[in-house]
Amino acid sequence: MARVRLVEGDITRQAVDAIVNAANAALKAGGGVDGAIHRAAGPELQRELDGIGGCQTGDCRLSRGYRLPAPWIIHCVGPVWRGGLFDEDRLLESCYRSALALARREGFRSLAFPAISTGIYGFPKRRAAEIAAAAVLDELARSDAIAEVRFVLFDAETTATYRSLGFG
Repeated sequence: MARVRLVEGDITRQAVDAIVNAANAALKAGGGVDGAIHRAAGPELQRELDGIGGCQTGDCRLSRGYRLPAPWIIHCVGPVWRGGLFDEDRLLESCYRSALALARREGFRSLAFPAISTGIYGFPKRRAAEIAAAAVLDELARSDAIAEVRFVLFDAETTATYRSLGFG
């Protein structure tokens, strides 16, 4: 837990090796966290993503950070909540594990995650926080390669949910 921090605020302002984007499968600028990241990074980001193409749900892709303090962005495609009957838990867990695996491969020491899929995708916040926390803590226990993971949460309600899981 010492390597995990909670931050209530704007993920686009985080000075870490990589921020994680809650992206859509087309890797096109959207709303919420994704829209904020695209606006802050600048139009070069969309041009790079257009060259990458899409991404499957539960997986991730890497791009440069452009105008962000973070030099890299890991774009994760989380699941749309459909009542929990369509493998949403496993797909959300895969987002966090895939992002951490990519970060290790690239030699990133610090990264910042939003609450993936809890905005317009409708994933229940408590359930998503439990999945995120379990995946991140398990991955950090396996390797010392990543020194710090930040959960950067946009609002007080989501921050309180993560705090209730023992993060401070």
